[in-house]
Amino acid sequence: MFLLRSKVGESVNMLKESQVYLCIFFLLAFGILYEFSLEPGCFFSCKPVAKQLVIPQDVLSQGRSIIFLETTDHLQPPPLVLCSVESAARIYSDRPIIFFMQGLNNSTMIDFKLTSPSLSFLSAMKNVFLFPLEMDILFQDTPLFQWYHQVNATQEKNWVYIISDAIRLAMVWKYGGIYMDTDVISIRPIPVANFLAAQSSQFSSNGILGFQRHHWFLWDCMVDFVQHYNGAIWGNQGPHLITRVLKRLCNLTDFNNVEDQTCHNISFLHPQRFYPIPYTLWHKYYEVWDSKPDFDESYALHLWNFMNRKEKRNVIIGSNALVENLFRTHCPTTYQSLIQAAQGSKQMSQNKTSPLW
Repeated sequence: MFLLRSKVGESVNMLKESQVYLCIFFLLAFGILYEFSLEPGCFFSCKPVAKQLVIPQDVLSQGRSIIFLETTDHLQPPPLVLCSVESAARIYSDRPIIFFMQGLNNSTMIDFKLTSPSLSFLSAMKNVFLFPLEMDILFQDTPLFQWYHQVNATQEKNWVYIISDAIRLAMVWKYGGIYMDTDVISIRPIPVANFLAAQSSQFSSNGILGFQRHHWFLWDCMVDFVQHYNGAIWGNQGPHLITRVLKRLCNLTDFNNVEDQTCHNISFLHPQRFYPIPYTLWHKYYEVWDSKPDFDESYALHLWNFMNRKEKRNVIIGSNALVENLFRTHCPTTYQSLIQAAQGSKQMSQNKTSPLW
């Protein structure tokens, strides 16, 4: 009888152990299925913990990144910057969106979720990566390395713009991808790999550009950057540089309708692609339109925030201005956060004016 009970006990224990193993198996299987259900290509790669372990080169090496820059120490990006990054993350959902920031370092990278709601908001997007700017490493093996170590940044009145002009050239040359200014709202994918954005038939911007890794045009631009350096002239290292190099290669002619131009395998994209509203009319983005433009010929919209630096116009909830409609359509999460902020501000104002009983 004792032997029978012993065998029954062993069977029960074995059954319990089997149940435990089965539970563990199903938990693991569920976890794997959950990973697969996130999105194609996200297997063990799209969770925040994985992003924290990634270094810039791991992401940039794919050559498909969308790159944004912040060359000041600001760690609280305003709504337009958030909209630019969010809209790119939505339009290019299969590509990494990288935001390099001068103010990020080892300590701020740890604390920004507590100190910067804006950065926490961006970091929560599965394909957005925030990295510090490491210019010593970036400029190595480029024509800009010696210039960077010789220039006196404190004597350069346009330094924030100059260094940004240099970084975008080196970054896209070294790794490939698309660079965008932080006041560019993406509305549809750009269909070409090697391109420049025309402001007119005879002038190229550098607010948005894209090239494959180690493209010779960007190397020529970096050489010209050093040879014809003049930090006192605004734009000399940026759009004027791009235009100089392009004109040495190509015979630029007037655009025919909304057709792009091609020269030496570089697409010179029509102004309608990014600049349907020219910089002289930048305030139109902050006005109410009788009929909403469709921007059917555009890939993205440059909002000319440099022109807005004095007036500092913002998105006003309920204004029905063009910029509000763009936010509502192309960066809805940012737009909702603005609504919540406006409601919170209104509530606080009402509380201050309410009588105390």
